[in-house]
Amino acid sequence: MLNRDARMSFPRMAKKLKISSTTLYSKVGKLEKSGVLKGYIPLIDRKRAGYKLMAVISLRVKQEQDIEVQKAIARFPEVRALYEVAGEWDLILVCYFKGHDELSNFLKNGLPLSNIERAVTHLVLNVVKEEKRIHV
Repeated sequence: MLNRDARMSFPRMAKKLKISSTTLYSKVGKLEKSGVLKGYIPLIDRKRAGYKLMAVISLRVKQEQDIEVQKAIARFPEVRALYEVAGEWDLILVCYFKGHDELSNFLKNGLPLSNIERAVTHLVLNVVKEEKRIHV
């Protein structure tokens, strides 16, 4: 139920689950303490927030610079996800930009180019599925 509506009051949620509020508080507390529940965030529509452009960027990095490159890239607010992957590429970035100028600036000035062997940028035309919640 938290996954569907984290703003629902605990008494209302407990009533729907047919358990006491105390039991619900206890269960949620255990999930938070164990790290299963990491926080509560709103789901924001990126386009309505001004981020019209989404790009998926694949990078091949000089291996001796891998950790430094990851740290440098992770600092950019445009980078919404950074994945270290196996296969042809080393890193996959999911980035949001307000427009083409921001994307161009990021590619030319943001990336630590001297440590990147190859980069491929994919512009997302349409998001078919993007689920932020984990099915439990």
